[in-house]
Amino acid sequence: MTVAVVGAGVAGLVAARRLADLGVDVAVFEREEAVGGRVRSTREDGFVFDRGFQVLFTAYPAAQRELDYDALDLRYFKPGAVVARENHRSVLADPLRDPTALLESAANRDVTVGDKLRTLRLRRELADKPNRDIFAGEDASIAEYLDDLGFSAKFVQNFAAPFYGGITLDRTLSTSKKVFEFTFKMLTRGRIAVPADGMGAIPEQLADAARDAGAEIRLGETVTAVAGGDDPGLSLGGETLSADAVVVATDPKSARDLTDVFAIPTGERGCVTQYFAVDEPLGAGKRILLNAGDRRDGPGGEPGTAPNEVVPLSTVAPEYAPDDRELLSATFLGAPDETDDDLAESVRETLAAWYPERRFGDLELLHTARMPFAQFAQPPNIFDALPDNRAPDEEGVYLAGDYTEASSLNAAMESGRKVARAVYEDL
Repeated sequence: MTVAVVGAGVAGLVAARRLADLGVDVAVFEREEAVGGRVRSTREDGFVFDRGFQVLFTAYPAAQRELDYDALDLRYFKPGAVVARENHRSVLADPLRDPTALLESAANRDVTVGDKLRTLRLRRELADKPNRDIFAGEDASIAEYLDDLGFSAKFVQNFAAPFYGGITLDRTLSTSKKVFEFTFKMLTRGRIAVPADGMGAIPEQLADAARDAGAEIRLGETVTAVAGGDDPGLSLGGETLSADAVVVATDPKSARDLTDVFAIPTGERGCVTQYFAVDEPLGAGKRILLNAGDRRDGPGGEPGTAPNEVVPLSTVAPEYAPDDRELLSATFLGAPDETDDDLAESVRETLAAWYPERRFGDLELLHTARMPFAQFAQPPNIFDALPDNRAPDEEGVYLAGDYTEASSLNAAMESGRKVARAVYEDL
């Protein structure tokens, strides 16, 4: 029994490892020279640059099944965040997960007392709610959901919009409430972390596991077509290879082009993440700084875009930077037209507004990662329309990717597990 997997992203690697564990002869074909797809890291001059700001939710059930957390040597964020705007910074955290922040969070005036009580109530309601129930039933936007629960406009502007905007790349909170409920539950049951060697360590570990199980991973190999029916296989340059099944585990747009499955979502959410070196830490500890301000004037007084969040990466994971430097990341939502230098100036001005007591002349732009398709858009009711792992009307062709579940690392790993089971059952 032979299976060809197209794409060595997270979903494809999980599928390959699980199929190889079942005794299947598996070959993975990846057009890039490295595994990981959208989850990769670049190492340069002692710094680690992930492909956009990404984190691992340790409570992800699929991640707990597929990954060796100890081997990843995880570095953990502090629960909660720092709410930041001009001349203002305040800590907002869950005192049940971080008792050290109890007094600061209790005194925080960026959300109301009622918001804090509603958050604790929601924590209890979602903590043990089965994931299948979260993704079933009626849907609404996150904004509508929070309004129905009675959360204040202050809570939305100062916390929900920047925090969940960072998770969904959608600061308007027009994303499905099911994404909110699932991620909120994951936050209450686990922690946020990055591997010491960068997020790219996750697919590298999955690739090692797939190879150990017997799968072959061929890098720099571009698949131009796939076929199902009586003679499944793929075209690789001028070569045609046959297989008992083909698993398409590419990005959504490439998967749609290869399979003509138009249920694959291609509506995109993008972002730009810049990485900076500074001489001194920001003093925010191991918490993300959320931009609670509105859009602001850019360099030269032109309308500009401010970063949605700033992250003290090397404070969380010292391995991300040399011993004598601090590494920050700043993420802009969407696909801003500004140049890298103009975006960097926006970050410098934003930090200067948040920290009027400091100068940021030492802020050095090191790397810019532009991700026009970082996630697929997840409006309300999208989950009922996502494709199955079995490609319709094309026997022998299967789909593996987060787009069969939801846009997350957890979904990509879950899709890889499910497609391996589907292939094995069918063959």
